[in-house]
Amino acid sequence: MATVETSRRGVRTYGNWRQPTSPGLLGLGTVGTGLMFVALLIVIVVLMTTNILNAFITAAVFGGLILLLTIRDGDGRSVLSRTANRVAWTSTKRRRANIYRSGPLGRSDWGTNQLPGLGAQTRLSEHEDSYARPFAMIYSPHAKTYSIVIGTEPDGAALVDQEQVDLWVADWGHWLRNLGDEPNMEAAAVTIETAPDSGRRLRREVETNTDPDGPDFAKAMLGEVVLSYPAGSSTVKAYVTLTFAAAPRKGAKPRKPDEMARELAARLPGLTASLQATGAGAAHPLSAQELCETIRVAYDPAAATLIDDAHADGEVPDLRWSDVGPTAAQAGWDSYRHDSAKSVTWAMTQAPRGLVQSGVLARLLAPHRDIARKRVTLLYKPIDPARAATLVQSDVRAAEFKATSTRKPAARDSLALRSAQATESEEASGAGLVNFGILVTATVLDPAKEADARAAVDNLGATARLRLRPVYGSQDSAFAAALPLGLVLTKHVAVPAALRERV
Repeated sequence: MATVETSRRGVRTYGNWRQPTSPGLLGLGTVGTGLMFVALLIVIVVLMTTNILNAFITAAVFGGLILLLTIRDGDGRSVLSRTANRVAWTSTKRRRANIYRSGPLGRSDWGTNQLPGLGAQTRLSEHEDSYARPFAMIYSPHAKTYSIVIGTEPDGAALVDQEQVDLWVADWGHWLRNLGDEPNMEAAAVTIETAPDSGRRLRREVETNTDPDGPDFAKAMLGEVVLSYPAGSSTVKAYVTLTFAAAPRKGAKPRKPDEMARELAARLPGLTASLQATGAGAAHPLSAQELCETIRVAYDPAAATLIDDAHADGEVPDLRWSDVGPTAAQAGWDSYRHDSAKSVTWAMTQAPRGLVQSGVLARLLAPHRDIARKRVTLLYKPIDPARAATLVQSDVRAAEFKATSTRKPAARDSLALRSAQATESEEASGAGLVNFGILVTATVLDPAKEADARAAVDNLGATARLRLRPVYGSQDSAFAAALPLGLVLTKHVAVPAALRERV
């Protein structure tokens, strides 16, 4: 949740992002504290039933386990979590599950190029909304969710008054707030992708609109523009992915694709119309063909030129959902090689501390010369208003427990308590509560430029006041999660997120 501070003379700022916590002792959560007391009880029983040496050994073992939970790095990950991650990666590599081969000579069924990993089971269908616009709908059988993708054309903040920018930010906050009231809303994601411009679209636009009887000087000038403008230019594309639960209510039978399509067809016009007021520009649902082209280019950037050439010639590439995956892919500990490119994905581990202005992410979202294709995805999980009140009250109790557990609380604990109380007050006055995260994917065509791309992202993360960490051991899953596929990561983890927060 974000608070806003306004001043008649100053610039509007935003802040007060809080990470969910649970009360506990010695830096542990509720579950970790409970385990510590159970360990103490076991030590006492061993001491009473055997001897002091056995009790000492038992206490040393449990003390070591508790230390593995309490010692954390700068990203908030405990030693036990990092060790489990390394063990899981070793098992994956031993089973060669990090290597993917598809196509006629691959291992996928029927010789297709289906998506790897988390997207392997997804299914795509196309329907029409109330305005007769075709829209693609992705069904995930494992998570039992349906997703739709909305393409937007952001206006940008160049030559725009600060008052208008503030209005856009406020409307975006209201749009996120309203997502919590949408029936069966599971998650939302905003993907900003920057890539080199091939110039084919500009050439096609000029050739189709040039008057053959026009002045030679004007035609020569347009020809020079077509030749010189694409050099060094970039394209910026934005997608908004909305994910809905297949079941209308808890315990109910999941709806069929046709049933869900009829419901979303009636809701899409309202969603796109309200999205345009946030500065997203013209918003329209992506068709199945457009979505297939987007995912195909993400896994094989070399195909972008071929697809642009086909559109320039007035042809539509025949792509099916079973053909958009890579022919070959291999996940490494800290990188992901797929077809003609290599990518590295970072995850946000800490939101900006303090107050920031509306343009804090401007440099992170802008094109960069050292990164061929860059994808910044903001993941949102709206919280139902009925649960929001319970969550903020629990957060206040956790902050109070931490601040009052010692005689001289740290300044950070006192500030966290005031922040939690401010969040509770805002929620009581009608503000929404949203969990969010950020994924940053940098793709290079030449593996030799990977080091430059890593340095660029580290620098851009610092300018955005974000703490970014490579997704070690899960680069393939993080790459797929950053795409507009509607994947909800919390539904694909072995240990529930609520349990991990309380350890």
